[in-house]
Amino acid sequence: MSENKNERSDGVARRGFLGAVIRTAAAGVVARSLRAAEAPWRMGLSTSSIHFLHLPIEQACERIAKLGFEAIDVWSAHAGCPHLDDVAKRLGPDGLSELLVRSKLKLFAFSVYRGGYPRYAELLGKVDDQVVGRGGRVAVRGSTKPCKPDELTARMRAFLESLKPQVELAARHDSYLAIENHGRALLDSLDSFKAFVEINQSPRLGIALAPFHLQAAKAPVEQVIAICGQQLFFFYAWQRAGRTGQLPGHGPTDFAPWLAALEKARYRGYVNPFMHGDLEPDVMAAALAKARDYLVQCRRKAQGQP
Repeated sequence: MSENKNERSDGVARRGFLGAVIRTAAAGVVARSLRAAEAPWRMGLSTSSIHFLHLPIEQACERIAKLGFEAIDVWSAHAGCPHLDDVAKRLGPDGLSELLVRSKLKLFAFSVYRGGYPRYAELLGKVDDQVVGRGGRVAVRGSTKPCKPDELTARMRAFLESLKPQVELAARHDSYLAIENHGRALLDSLDSFKAFVEINQSPRLGIALAPFHLQAAKAPVEQVIAICGQQLFFFYAWQRAGRTGQLPGHGPTDFAPWLAALEKARYRGYVNPFMHGDLEPDVMAAALAKARDYLVQCRRKAQGQP
Protein backbone atom coordinates (compact mmCIF):
# COMPACT_ATOMS: atom_id res chain seq x y z
CA MET A 1 0.00 0.00 0.00
CA SER A 2 2.73 2.46 1.00
CA GLU A 3 4.78 1.54 -2.09
CA ASN A 4 1.85 2.40 -4.38
CA LYS A 5 1.40 5.63 -2.49
CA ASN A 6 5.06 6.47 -2.99
CA GLU A 7 4.81 5.61 -6.68
CA ARG A 8 1.81 7.90 -7.02
CA SER A 9 3.66 10.65 -5.17
CA ASP A 10 6.68 10.23 -7.43
CA GLY A 11 4.39 10.37 -10.46
CA VAL A 12 2.72 13.53 -9.23
CA ALA A 13 6.11 15.05 -8.49
CA ARG A 14 7.40 14.15 -11.96
CA ARG A 15 4.29 15.54 -13.62
CA GLY A 16 4.63 18.70 -11.54
CA PHE A 17 8.27 19.03 -12.53
CA LEU A 18 7.51 18.47 -16.24
CA GLY A 19 4.65 20.94 -16.07
CA ALA A 20 6.96 23.53 -14.55
CA VAL A 21 9.54 22.90 -17.29
CA ILE A 22 6.89 23.28 -20.02
CA ARG A 23 5.51 26.44 -18.43
CA THR A 24 9.02 27.86 -18.13
CA ALA A 25 9.83 27.04 -21.77
CA ALA A 26 6.54 28.55 -22.93
CA ALA A 27 7.21 31.67 -20.91
CA GLY A 28 10.65 31.88 -22.51
CA VAL A 29 9.14 31.69 -26.02
CA VAL A 30 6.63 34.40 -25.17
CA ALA A 31 9.35 36.58 -23.64
CA ARG A 32 11.56 36.20 -26.73
CA SER A 33 8.61 37.05 -28.98
CA LEU A 34 7.83 40.14 -26.93
CA ARG A 35 11.48 41.24 -27.02
CA ALA A 36 11.53 40.79 -30.82
CA ALA A 37 8.34 42.82 -31.15
CA GLU A 38 9.73 45.57 -28.91
CA ALA A 39 13.20 45.64 -30.51
CA PRO A 40 13.90 48.59 -32.81
CA TRP A 41 13.21 47.78 -36.45
CA ARG A 42 16.44 47.62 -38.44
CA MET A 43 16.46 48.37 -42.15
CA GLY A 44 18.50 45.81 -44.08
CA LEU A 45 19.39 46.41 -47.72
CA SER A 46 19.60 43.97 -50.61
CA THR A 47 19.58 44.39 -54.36
CA SER A 48 18.97 42.27 -57.44
CA SER A 49 21.55 40.48 -59.56
CA ILE A 50 19.78 41.55 -62.78
CA HIS A 51 21.28 45.01 -62.30
CA PHE A 52 24.53 43.41 -63.46
CA LEU A 53 23.07 40.93 -65.93
CA HIS A 54 26.08 41.08 -68.31
CA LEU A 55 28.49 40.05 -65.56
CA PRO A 56 28.97 36.48 -64.28
CA ILE A 57 27.21 35.79 -60.99
CA GLU A 58 30.56 35.90 -59.17
CA GLN A 59 31.25 39.44 -60.38
CA ALA A 60 27.66 40.52 -59.72
CA CYS A 61 28.04 39.35 -56.11
CA GLU A 62 31.37 41.14 -55.82
CA ARG A 63 29.85 44.40 -57.06
CA ILE A 64 26.81 44.16 -54.81
CA ALA A 65 28.90 43.34 -51.73
CA LYS A 66 31.36 46.17 -52.47
CA LEU A 67 28.44 48.59 -52.58
CA GLY A 68 27.61 47.67 -48.99
CA PHE A 69 24.45 45.65 -49.57
CA GLU A 70 23.86 42.86 -47.09
CA ALA A 71 21.97 40.44 -49.32
CA ILE A 72 21.16 39.51 -52.90
CA ASP A 73 18.08 38.66 -54.95
CA VAL A 74 19.23 36.27 -57.71
CA TRP A 75 17.28 36.51 -60.98
CA SER A 76 16.30 33.86 -63.49
CA ALA A 77 16.22 34.55 -67.23
CA HIS A 78 14.04 37.69 -67.40
CA ALA A 79 15.59 40.05 -70.01
CA GLY A 80 18.22 37.35 -70.60
CA CYS A 81 19.65 37.43 -67.08
CA PRO A 82 21.81 34.28 -66.85
CA HIS A 83 22.46 34.17 -63.13
CA LEU A 84 20.01 31.70 -61.61
CA ASP A 85 20.26 29.18 -64.43
CA ASP A 86 24.04 29.40 -64.28
CA VAL A 87 23.94 28.79 -60.53
CA ALA A 88 21.64 25.80 -61.05
CA LYS A 89 23.77 24.23 -63.78
CA ARG A 90 27.29 25.12 -62.68
CA LEU A 91 27.44 25.93 -58.97
CA GLY A 92 24.57 24.10 -57.31
CA PRO A 93 23.57 24.89 -53.72
CA ASP A 94 27.02 24.22 -52.28
CA GLY A 95 28.77 26.39 -54.85
CA LEU A 96 26.29 29.22 -54.35
CA SER A 97 26.69 28.96 -50.59
CA GLU A 98 30.48 29.13 -50.91
CA LEU A 99 30.21 32.12 -53.25
CA LEU A 100 27.99 33.99 -50.81
CA VAL A 101 30.35 33.23 -47.93
CA ARG A 102 33.30 34.58 -49.94
CA SER A 103 31.31 37.63 -50.96
CA LYS A 104 30.00 38.20 -47.41
CA LEU A 105 26.45 38.33 -48.74
CA LYS A 106 23.25 36.72 -47.53
CA LEU A 107 20.71 35.14 -49.84
CA PHE A 108 17.37 36.95 -49.73
CA ALA A 109 15.48 35.70 -52.76
CA PHE A 110 15.31 33.99 -56.12
CA SER A 111 13.24 35.94 -58.65
CA VAL A 112 11.66 33.27 -60.81
CA TYR A 113 9.47 35.19 -63.26
CA ARG A 114 11.03 33.08 -66.02
CA GLY A 115 11.24 29.37 -65.33
CA GLY A 116 8.87 29.30 -62.37
CA TYR A 117 9.43 28.35 -58.74
CA PRO A 118 9.26 24.51 -59.01
CA ARG A 119 12.27 24.51 -61.32
CA TYR A 120 14.44 26.12 -58.61
CA ALA A 121 12.73 24.90 -55.43
CA GLU A 122 15.29 22.24 -54.50
CA LEU A 123 18.21 24.58 -55.18
CA LEU A 124 16.68 27.28 -52.99
CA GLY A 125 15.97 24.85 -50.19
CA LYS A 126 19.48 23.38 -50.16
CA VAL A 127 21.39 26.65 -49.83
CA ASP A 128 23.30 26.53 -46.56
CA ASP A 129 21.42 28.05 -43.61
CA GLN A 130 24.44 30.18 -42.70
CA VAL A 131 24.04 32.27 -45.86
CA VAL A 132 20.26 32.64 -45.73
CA GLY A 133 19.33 36.17 -44.75
CA ARG A 134 16.47 37.66 -42.80
CA GLY A 135 13.05 36.82 -44.18
CA GLY A 136 14.12 33.35 -45.24
CA ARG A 137 14.39 31.79 -48.67
CA VAL A 138 11.91 33.79 -50.77
CA ALA A 139 10.88 32.91 -54.34
CA VAL A 140 9.29 35.89 -56.15
CA ARG A 141 6.80 35.37 -58.99
CA GLY A 142 3.81 37.11 -60.56
CA SER A 143 0.09 36.52 -60.16
CA THR A 144 -2.25 36.00 -63.11
CA LYS A 145 -4.61 37.88 -65.46
CA PRO A 146 -6.85 40.66 -64.11
CA CYS A 147 -10.59 40.33 -63.67
CA LYS A 148 -13.72 42.41 -63.25
CA PRO A 149 -14.24 43.88 -59.76
CA ASP A 150 -17.28 41.71 -59.07
CA GLU A 151 -15.26 38.59 -59.86
CA LEU A 152 -12.30 39.51 -57.64
CA THR A 153 -12.99 37.39 -54.55
CA ALA A 154 -13.77 34.24 -56.53
CA ARG A 155 -10.82 34.71 -58.85
CA MET A 156 -8.42 35.40 -55.97
CA ARG A 157 -9.67 32.32 -54.13
CA ALA A 158 -9.18 30.20 -57.25
CA PHE A 159 -5.69 31.64 -57.81
CA LEU A 160 -4.57 30.91 -54.25
CA GLU A 161 -6.05 27.42 -54.53
CA SER A 162 -4.00 26.87 -57.69
CA LEU A 163 -0.84 27.76 -55.75
CA LYS A 164 -1.28 24.99 -53.17
CA PRO A 165 1.15 22.58 -54.88
CA GLN A 166 3.83 25.30 -54.94
CA VAL A 167 3.10 26.27 -51.32
CA GLU A 168 3.48 22.61 -50.31
CA LEU A 169 6.75 22.50 -52.26
CA ALA A 170 7.92 25.61 -50.38
CA ALA A 171 7.12 23.91 -47.07
CA ARG A 172 9.16 20.85 -48.07
CA HIS A 173 12.11 23.07 -48.98
CA ASP A 174 11.78 25.51 -46.07
CA SER A 175 11.11 28.40 -48.45
CA TYR A 176 8.53 31.12 -49.01
CA LEU A 177 6.54 32.12 -52.08
CA ALA A 178 5.98 35.85 -52.69
CA ILE A 179 3.49 37.07 -55.33
CA GLU A 180 4.35 40.39 -56.97
CA ASN A 181 1.73 42.96 -57.88
CA HIS A 182 1.85 44.14 -61.47
CA GLY A 183 -0.07 46.32 -63.87
CA ARG A 184 -2.94 44.55 -65.64
CA ALA A 185 -2.73 41.61 -63.23
CA LEU A 186 -4.95 40.01 -60.61
CA LEU A 187 -2.86 41.44 -57.77
CA ASP A 188 -2.88 45.14 -58.58
CA SER A 189 -5.70 47.13 -56.93
CA LEU A 190 -6.23 48.02 -53.28
CA ASP A 191 -9.15 45.60 -53.11
CA SER A 192 -7.04 42.80 -54.59
CA PHE A 193 -4.50 43.13 -51.75
CA LYS A 194 -7.32 42.99 -49.21
CA ALA A 195 -8.73 39.88 -50.87
CA PHE A 196 -5.32 38.17 -50.97
CA VAL A 197 -4.61 38.82 -47.30
CA GLU A 198 -8.09 37.80 -46.15
CA ILE A 199 -8.18 34.56 -48.15
CA ASN A 200 -4.56 33.42 -47.75
CA GLN A 201 -4.10 31.06 -44.81
CA SER A 202 -0.56 29.85 -45.46
CA PRO A 203 2.45 31.25 -43.58
CA ARG A 204 4.54 30.16 -46.59
CA LEU A 205 2.69 32.44 -49.03
CA GLY A 206 2.89 36.22 -49.12
CA ILE A 207 3.38 39.32 -51.23
CA ALA A 208 6.30 40.95 -53.05
CA LEU A 209 5.35 44.63 -53.16
CA ALA A 210 6.32 46.78 -56.16
CA PRO A 211 5.43 50.46 -55.52
CA PHE A 212 6.25 51.22 -59.18
CA HIS A 213 3.04 49.44 -60.18
CA LEU A 214 1.06 50.77 -57.20
CA GLN A 215 1.85 54.33 -58.26
CA ALA A 216 0.62 53.55 -61.78
CA ALA A 217 -2.65 52.27 -60.28
CA LYS A 218 -2.90 55.34 -57.98
CA ALA A 219 -2.85 53.03 -54.94
CA PRO A 220 -1.38 54.52 -51.72
CA VAL A 221 1.82 52.63 -50.95
CA GLU A 222 1.74 53.11 -47.17
CA GLN A 223 -1.84 51.85 -46.99
CA VAL A 224 -0.99 48.75 -49.03
CA ILE A 225 2.00 48.01 -46.77
CA ALA A 226 -0.37 48.17 -43.78
CA ILE A 227 -2.84 45.84 -45.52
CA CYS A 228 -0.09 43.32 -46.29
CA GLY A 229 1.22 43.35 -42.71
CA GLN A 230 3.03 40.13 -41.88
CA GLN A 231 2.20 38.74 -45.32
CA LEU A 232 4.70 41.17 -46.88
CA PHE A 233 7.73 39.03 -47.79
CA PHE A 234 9.62 41.24 -50.26
CA PHE A 235 9.76 45.02 -50.81
CA TYR A 236 11.04 46.68 -53.97
CA ALA A 237 12.39 50.19 -53.27
CA TRP A 238 11.20 51.20 -56.72
CA GLN A 239 9.33 54.28 -57.92
CA ARG A 240 7.52 55.10 -61.13
CA ALA A 241 9.97 57.10 -63.25
CA GLY A 242 12.31 56.64 -66.20
CA ARG A 243 15.75 55.03 -66.22
CA THR A 244 17.70 55.64 -62.98
CA GLY A 245 14.82 57.80 -61.76
CA GLN A 246 13.21 54.50 -60.72
CA LEU A 247 15.73 54.18 -57.90
CA PRO A 248 15.39 55.74 -54.43
CA GLY A 249 16.98 59.18 -54.24
CA HIS A 250 16.95 59.62 -58.02
CA GLY A 251 13.27 60.19 -58.81
CA PRO A 252 10.74 62.47 -57.10
CA THR A 253 9.27 60.10 -54.49
CA ASP A 254 9.95 60.59 -50.80
CA PHE A 255 10.71 57.11 -49.50
CA ALA A 256 10.67 58.09 -45.81
CA PRO A 257 6.90 57.42 -45.39
CA TRP A 258 7.33 54.03 -47.04
CA LEU A 259 10.13 53.10 -44.64
CA ALA A 260 8.02 54.30 -41.71
CA ALA A 261 5.17 52.07 -42.92
CA LEU A 262 7.55 49.10 -43.21
CA GLU A 263 8.71 49.72 -39.65
CA LYS A 264 5.13 49.89 -38.38
CA ALA A 265 4.33 46.63 -40.19
CA ARG A 266 7.46 45.02 -38.69
CA TYR A 267 8.56 44.01 -42.18
CA ARG A 268 10.97 41.11 -41.78
CA GLY A 269 12.85 41.15 -45.10
CA TYR A 270 15.29 43.48 -46.84
CA VAL A 271 14.55 46.77 -48.59
CA ASN A 272 15.57 46.09 -52.19
CA PRO A 273 16.44 49.11 -54.41
CA PHE A 274 15.39 48.19 -57.93
CA MET A 275 15.06 49.43 -61.49
CA HIS A 276 14.50 48.02 -64.94
CA GLY A 277 17.08 49.05 -67.52
CA ASP A 278 20.35 47.84 -68.97
CA LEU A 279 23.15 50.11 -67.73
CA GLU A 280 26.91 49.70 -67.97
CA PRO A 281 28.13 48.15 -64.68
CA ASP A 282 30.01 51.21 -63.40
CA VAL A 283 27.04 53.47 -64.13
CA MET A 284 24.69 51.05 -62.39
CA ALA A 285 27.02 50.77 -59.41
CA ALA A 286 27.10 54.56 -59.01
CA ALA A 287 23.31 54.77 -59.27
CA LEU A 288 22.84 52.03 -56.65
CA ALA A 289 25.36 53.73 -54.34
CA LYS A 290 23.29 56.93 -54.46
CA ALA A 291 20.11 54.92 -53.78
CA ARG A 292 21.78 53.18 -50.83
CA ASP A 293 22.96 56.46 -49.31
CA TYR A 294 19.55 58.03 -49.76
CA LEU A 295 17.74 55.18 -47.98
CA VAL A 296 20.25 55.21 -45.12
CA GLN A 297 19.77 58.97 -44.75
CA CYS A 298 15.97 58.58 -44.77
CA ARG A 299 16.27 56.05 -42.00
CA ARG A 300 18.59 58.25 -39.93
CA LYS A 301 16.18 61.16 -40.16
CA ALA A 302 13.32 58.95 -39.04
CA GLN A 303 15.38 58.01 -35.99
CA GLY A 304 16.24 61.63 -35.25
CA GLN A 305 19.89 61.24 -36.25
CA PRO A 306 21.84 63.79 -38.32
